[in-house]
Amino acid sequence: MPELPEVEVTRRCIAPFLVGRRIAEVRTTSNSYFFLTRPEQLRRGLTGRTVVRLVRRGKYLVAELDDHQRLLLHLGMTGQLFADGASSVRLMSATARAALSPEEQMQFQPDRHTHVQIGFDDAGQRVFFRDVRKFGKIRLLKPDQSDPRLDKLGVDALEASSEHLYEGTRGRKLAIKTLLLSQSIVAGIGNIYADEALFGAGIRPSKRAGRLTRPDCQRILEAAKAVMLRSIEMGGSSISDFVAPDGSDGAYQDERHVYARTGEPCTVCDTPIKRSVLGARASHFCPSCQH
Repeated sequence: MPELPEVEVTRRCIAPFLVGRRIAEVRTTSNSYFFLTRPEQLRRGLTGRTVVRLVRRGKYLVAELDDHQRLLLHLGMTGQLFADGASSVRLMSATARAALSPEEQMQFQPDRHTHVQIGFDDAGQRVFFRDVRKFGKIRLLKPDQSDPRLDKLGVDALEASSEHLYEGTRGRKLAIKTLLLSQSIVAGIGNIYADEALFGAGIRPSKRAGRLTRPDCQRILEAAKAVMLRSIEMGGSSISDFVAPDGSDGAYQDERHVYARTGEPCTVCDTPIKRSVLGARASHFCPSCQH
């Protein structure tokens, strides 16, 4: 699932294709749970509007429009937001790839998984929102309308302080990994970067949040910011479906220390990486480096 770094990479890359452009046409697939705003309402509400700003809130993107409406975008597990001209084998299904030559595989054509197509009055490149599994979401918010998904978010992980994390852990019996994934204290950290941050901090994912000290919280936040900023620099992690809006893959997955490396040697001490399950989510850690 795209996490803060992948969403930030998407924001930076897609913003030039959205901001300052007037929407002339919106095409959608039929109504499904992907659409929090019904397709016909989405088409009507977006047509004629200009995107004035694109911001990120945790793992969400919010496009602010010239009439003060906001377009909420969430990539979910397999969502892909990109522009005309992007080429990647990740932008088509395995079935489609098998039927095409290598040259044709790199030429994206909207398919049944391309749920939103946005055209602009300058006749320039269109923007697509594609999602095979439909766990992504799109919603048009009226001026001053709130959304529970945004309302529940904690402080952005890149802006949170160690004191904020420390206060948020007081009296909490759940594992620190579970707390980080909840998004209610700090927003944007998912499975990959929680595992990597806790490895960097030397703390096991299963450690009870309420037992963390201030120095523990400082190490966790410092490590989380470091790995996420490095991932943004590397274009995110393209472990599965993530692809940047220009069609390029991220490269941070090549620098992972623990995530999805079960049984492989720790990059620090050579101890085999272990896997456990916390709150139905897999966690990876080094039993020697993390306590």
